[in-house]
This record gives sequence, structure tokens and C-alpha cells, in this order.
Amino acid sequence: MAETAVKSEANDTVQRPMALRRSLRNASKKGESILIKQEDPPAKGLRVPARRSKRSRVKEEESENVEPPAKISKPSLSPSNSTRMNTKIHSPRKDSGNHGNGRSSKENNKEADLRAKKLKSYAQFANKSPFPDFPHPTPQECQRAYDILASLHGERQRPQKVVSAPVDRAGCGDSPSVLDALVRTILSQNTSNKNSTRAKLDMDEAYGAGDSEERWDAIAAGGPAKLEKAIARGGLGGVKSRVIIEILRQVKERYGRYSMDHLLGLEASGNDEEAMRELISFRGVGPKTASCVLLFCMGRDSFAVDTHVHRLTGILGWRPATASRDETFAHLDVKIPDSLKYGLHVLFVEHGRKCAECKAGGKNLGRCELRRGFKNRDVVENAEGGIGLLKEEEKEQEADLN
Repeated sequence: MAETAVKSEANDTVQRPMALRRSLRNASKKGESILIKQEDPPAKGLRVPARRSKRSRVKEEESENVEPPAKISKPSLSPSNSTRMNTKIHSPRKDSGNHGNGRSSKENNKEADLRAKKLKSYAQFANKSPFPDFPHPTPQECQRAYDILASLHGERQRPQKVVSAPVDRAGCGDSPSVLDALVRTILSQNTSNKNSTRAKLDMDEAYGAGDSEERWDAIAAGGPAKLEKAIARGGLGGVKSRVIIEILRQVKERYGRYSMDHLLGLEASGNDEEAMRELISFRGVGPKTASCVLLFCMGRDSFAVDTHVHRLTGILGWRPATASRDETFAHLDVKIPDSLKYGLHVLFVEHGRKCAECKAGGKNLGRCELRRGFKNRDVVENAEGGIGLLKEEEKEQEADLN
């Protein structure tokens, strides 16, 4: 067909009248047109590129003679099935970097880079204070603070072992299952006990309660939008739902099932550092969240620093005024005696919620027993000084979830 088209175009060219060009000089003399050259208009079909395309035409003709794969040539295929198969045929090039987890190489590399940065940042001050010349708190100051708070709110001693997870509240790491404790801790972030409990109960109503493989799989399969709707009453539902779904994906991908209970073996061997590193290696899990899991679920001596602890230790002068939440954790985890870490953490949180002078936005009226117990050091500052820090903490905590 291509050769026929070329011949047709050539014939058309021959039949066209020849082009005439007038010689101005001769025309001025004789007043007539003189044929000086015969020019044919260029024919597209006779251009050199057309000749070179013959080789490609031969290849196309050969490819047309090759039978398509049997699956594609089956006449019984419906249009929808054919479309699906065509998508699969072209997908290897797109999915070549997925490494079997449904994510691209770029996404996997980004996740690995973020994990490496977090671990490097943590390792910088692991088991040592970022403020080595900052003298407070001393062991005596820690004991004095515990005694004052215990007289106000009652003694707080660590339970021997978490036997079962509470069904009527979220708690913060209160579960014998490490994964369940981690999810409960995330639900409790930046909200009240009442709201986190609402989120937990709504979540159980949507997916069922417990720590079964089926429940976690249902949450992961439902996606972040469904989970966000379920936990909305707890606050920050959009951020927390994405983090929980992401953690479930990572757990399943790493361990082949929805369980992190192998970390309890590290607890038995006393390897807190390895457990901490593995927990914070998950995207969305920072030192505070990991510390809560260690403290409440795994029974380890770790001093978790939330917004209340960060604010109160700033009021007492136990950290530099500009110390971030993670820096405060690294400093206090070294300074506070292991025997007081559980009790002081729980009492600081309770006092920070209940004391009118020490809660967020509170003002020093001179009535708080804790403040009066440390006033001789001249380090107690007005709680208003902690408002800006509180906002900064909340931003950091939300960044942990992203």
C-alpha cells in the first residue's frame, strides 16, 4: 500500500502544469514569458525519509505476522478483563522497584533515611545528658519531689506485671501486648484520659476489641480514612490514624504478622537500649512514645517525658529553659534514679492535670506544695513561662506522628 501511494503521488506530480518563471530582462525586451527552467513541486512521497522508512515497514510487517500471546488472543475475554491484563503487562516496568511490598524504591529509601536519622539523633545522647554541666535534678531533689507529690496524690508504685489490658479505658501502654500498648499510647497523645478512652472504645466498636491478628488486619485493610472517623473523638484523628496504619504496615512487613512481642524477650534480658532503638525505628514513634511502652508495658526503668512532665520539670529548674522534649528525656533519664522513674512520671502527669497553678496556663499563687518545696532554690518560675514551651511541645509531638 505504501508503494502504491508513492506512485500515485508521482503521477499527480507529472500531470501538474510545469512552473514558469519570467526573465525580467527578456520580458522587458519582448514582452513575453520565456521558459527558463522546469521545476517540479517537491513531492512528499519521494523524499529520502520515505525510503528509509521501508526498513521500519518491513519490521512492522514482520511483527504483524507474529501471533500474540495465547491469553490475549482468547476470544472469550471481556473488555474489562482485557484492560486488566494490559495493565499487568505494562506494570513490571512501573513496579520494578517495589521490592515486594507494594512501595517504590524511592519510598523505601526515604523511609530508610528517616529511620537512620532518628536512630542517629537518639544515639547522640543515649545514656548521657545533652547538658553534662547542668546539675539538676540531684537524687535528693528527685526524692523530695516524689515525697511531696505522693503526699498530695498518693503513692505510685509499679505493678508487678501487666496481666491484661483494660477494656474500659485506653491507658498509656497498659497492655501485655507490645503492639496493643503502642497503639494505646498513640491514642493517648495530646489529649485527656477521657477523650483517649472515647477513641479506644469507638475503635473497638468499629473493629472489635482484643489483640487478634484478625482485628489488626481489619484496621490495616480499612485504611486511614475509616480509622480517622472511628477515633475522631480522641483528637488529632487524622494524624493518629495515619500513624497507626503505617505502624501496622511496617510490623507486618518486618515480622510477617501483627506482633511485636519478641521485644519482651529483650526486656527479660535487660536490654532496654536495643528495645528502645527498635521501637523508635518505626515511623511515627519518637522517644516519648517508646519510653511509655518500655515503662508501662515492658516494666523497664525509663522516664517518659510528655507535655506535663516537660512543663513541670521546667518550672522546677530540672532542665535548661530552652531544652526540647527529646533533650529533656535524654537529660532526665540519666539524672533521675531508676527506682523513682515510674512513680515520678505518673505523679508529674497527675499533678500537671490537677494543680491549678501547675497545669497549662496556670499562674503561681504561692499555694502549690510542689513549688513551695523548691522555692528556696529560686528556680521556680511562673507557670506562664511554660505556655510557649507547651505549644512547642505539642508541635514536636505532632511532628513525631508525621
